[in-house]
This record gives sequence, C-alpha cells and structure tokens, in this order.
Amino acid sequence: MKTLKSHFRYNTSQRNGIFFLLLFIVFLQGIFFFVDFSSEETNAVSQNEIVAFQHEMDSLKRVELENSIPKIFPFNPNFITDFKGHQLGMSLDEIDKLLAFRAKGSYINSTKQFQETTGVNDSLLTAISPYFKFPEWTTSKKIIEKPYSKITIEKSILKKDINSASAEDLKMINGIGEKLAKRIIDYRTKLQGFSINDQVYEVWALDKEIADKVLQYFEVTNPPTIQKININTATFKEVLAIVYLDYELTKKIFNYKNQVAEIQSIQELKKIDGFPLDKFNRIALYLDAK
Repeated sequence: MKTLKSHFRYNTSQRNGIFFLLLFIVFLQGIFFFVDFSSEETNAVSQNEIVAFQHEMDSLKRVELENSIPKIFPFNPNFITDFKGHQLGMSLDEIDKLLAFRAKGSYINSTKQFQETTGVNDSLLTAISPYFKFPEWTTSKKIIEKPYSKITIEKSILKKDINSASAEDLKMINGIGEKLAKRIIDYRTKLQGFSINDQVYEVWALDKEIADKVLQYFEVTNPPTIQKININTATFKEVLAIVYLDYELTKKIFNYKNQVAEIQSIQELKKIDGFPLDKFNRIALYLDAK
C-alpha cells in the first residue's frame, strides 16, 4: 500500500513541471482553435494551376479533333473505292453508279461528267471537286495548224484487257519484274478475274505508283464471269475462301444465317453488326442467296 502511494506523491518541483506542461497544452489548443492556418496565396496559386491545366487540356482536345478529321489529298475520281467514297460522304448508290460506269471501261474526264454519272448533290460536289486530279491527257491538247482550220487531237492510250494480260505484258511496265508480274496474275486468279480496275490496288506489296502505271496501259475490258456461292447452302470453308472475308466476318455471316434460318437477299448482310459496308460490292460479286 505504501508502494502504491509513493507513485502519487510529487515534490514541489514535479508539481510545477506538471502545471507548466498543462499550461503549455492549453496554450497549444488555444492556438489550434483561434489561429487560421490557411493561406490565401497558396489557394490562389492552386487555382491558377488548375485554370492553366484546363486550358492545356482544351488545346490538346482541339488538336486531337483536328487530327481526327480525314484529310483529303488530290485524287483521280475514276479510282474512288468503296471506302474512299464513304470517306468523301458519297452514298452507296452513288458509289455503285460510279463503279458500274467504270466496269464498262469508261472514264470520267470532268467534274460535270462525275456529277452526271454519280448523281452527287451540288454541295458535296463543291466540297470534293477541288481535289479532283484528272490525267494530263484529258486536258492536254495538241493543236495542228493548217491553212484554213485547226484540228484538235487529244492524247490517248489504247488500253489492253488486264484479264488477258500475260506476265510478259505486265513486265513491259517500268517497275514490274518477274515476281511482281506473277503476284498480279496470282491475285487475278484468286479473284477469278478483275471485275473492277481498283482491284489492282489490292495486290500485295504493289505500290500505288506502280498500280497507277498498270492502269495506264490495262483496264477491265471484259469483266469475268464469277462462279457465285449460294450463301444458304455453302459450307463455312467455302465462304471463308472468298478473298474479302476473314474468319471473324465469316463467323458473323453464319451466325446471322442461323438466326434468320435463310438469307433472302445478299443485301441482308448489311444488317450484320460490324459488316464492312465499304467491301459489300466486292463481296457481293462472289455470293448469292438463290
């Protein structure tokens, strides 16, 4: 008991120490409750940093938006593909009219003829026509003067049918050797023949510059007769063998066929989620629903 009491006995010096310690604690508590430690300068700096950061984010968003808008470079409207036409804002019907016109071996040589052929509206034509780049021979004319008249002769090239061109014919073009000529013919065989001129650009590792040269001397004069596959009776492997279809797209087509029991028209394929509309015209060359 005495031991316990000894722990609670303090001498004068200890009591003074305890008193000052309590007084110091009370002083600190008073400072904590009554003194404002917030800094207006710090808040102002933080707010300025937030505003600057927001401005920077807005600038980055504007740059990203500008970069996301497709840039249009000069191009020959005769070689507009499904994808290119879609980018330009053309409808499927307008693209089909252009491809049908080109399939006949005909060429568009002016902005007016482009509108007459495709039926695009004036506003779209105004937006894209400044980028049209026609071959020189469509605008270049040689004048021969005679005593009483002037005869205008347009430069032209007599083009051969690309579907009957041999490897030797293709090798006559500067830039095409043995391997590249064989690659063009192999792809032509895989397609069962070129149906439209633009398919030349699909040949693997064939530069656009070389493809342009090919189409200066060759074109689809006699479109091939393609053996179409009945989508309702064809096997998965048969459909997958089509050049423009990969495994995932073939799987989607068969899943859709299973849902509807029978596909009534190839146009139904456009309803499939994720179906590449820009490739529809090419895929439709090989498929039938009858």
